Amino acid sequence: MVTAGSYKSQRHNHVPPLHSKVSLTYHRVVPSPVPTLRPSATARGRRLTTSSAVAALALVVLASLAVGARDLSPLEVWDALIYRSDPIATAVVWDQRVPRSIVGILAGAGLAVAGVLMQTVTRNPLADPRIFGVASGASLGVVIGLSVFDMTRLEQYVWFGITGALAAGILGYAISTAASRGDSSPVTFAITGAALDASLSAAVYAVLTTDVQSFDQYRFWAVGSLAARDESAAAAMLPFLLAGLAVAFLIARGLDGLLLGSEAATGLGHRVGLTRAVAALTVALLVGAAVAAAGPIGFVGLAIPHLARWAVGGDHRPMIVLSVVLGPVLLLGADVIGRVIVPGEAPAGIVCAIIGAPLLIALVRRARMVTA
Repeated sequence: MVTAGSYKSQRHNHVPPLHSKVSLTYHRVVPSPVPTLRPSATARGRRLTTSSAVAALALVVLASLAVGARDLSPLEVWDALIYRSDPIATAVVWDQRVPRSIVGILAGAGLAVAGVLMQTVTRNPLADPRIFGVASGASLGVVIGLSVFDMTRLEQYVWFGITGALAAGILGYAISTAASRGDSSPVTFAITGAALDASLSAAVYAVLTTDVQSFDQYRFWAVGSLAARDESAAAAMLPFLLAGLAVAFLIARGLDGLLLGSEAATGLGHRVGLTRAVAALTVALLVGAAVAAAGPIGFVGLAIPHLARWAVGGDHRPMIVLSVVLGPVLLLGADVIGRVIVPGEAPAGIVCAIIGAPLLIALVRRARMVTA
């Protein structure tokens, strides 16, 4: 039997005296390393990565000048470029392969940078220039030039392709802005672009079904190729691509702000609406010129931004610079491979898709492994 007094004494026996010391053990917590997708995030690493990409581009350009129906050695290429002692080799290099290489460099750079802008504006890692309807707008412009105005030369309908891309870009931005009541969201951009792409593609095939001759010309252009591109095509697309690349570099800081979200970017002083509008028009300019000259080549604008982001991080200025170099590496490399894998010549658009798909899958798998 427990009395009140005994319970009280037992309770006091379990209370530690006031003069007793309580020892506390402190454990130092060492944070685990944060997974990163930026092996070259430092300035020195970025310079090394960019220099390596430039060296790769130089090798690809040399291969583009040397490989073809008549293979030339590097010394023969150098002689044709500088001394021009062999008239046949000089004609092959200067009349065919130099313009073709220039078009490939310009188109690859334009598509890659346009992909960077689209993935940032829409905040969609699977976005490419087609998601905004710009490529379909350029295709519709080319088809109108072929069918309505009976144009047969690239330097003639390249202007229609650029005009169609700009018109599609302006229309897509206006519709998305009106649908979201003045504040275009990434989701609205993506939905509007997909709907516009489907509508313009339907218009393209509606025009082609009424003109068999234009359809024959269009199907060779639509597969995407650098063959038979001369200096007039390069001269026609050059000013538009240079202007688009310059604007993309100027709005790089605003694009960095878009990665934080609209509210955070606005709070930091970024003009979100203006940045998105300029980026959309820049995409139209770059894609219009590239698609009109080389055809709707895929995977350059989708895979290269992922590769550049993995190599130098999410800062848009170094990412744009690296994309300007890596885009031509992929496109010209696909063009060179297409010249040797079949007896005739495989179009660069097909080879680029064959190369780009495994590259994109490898990048996605690597990203999942690192972030797991």
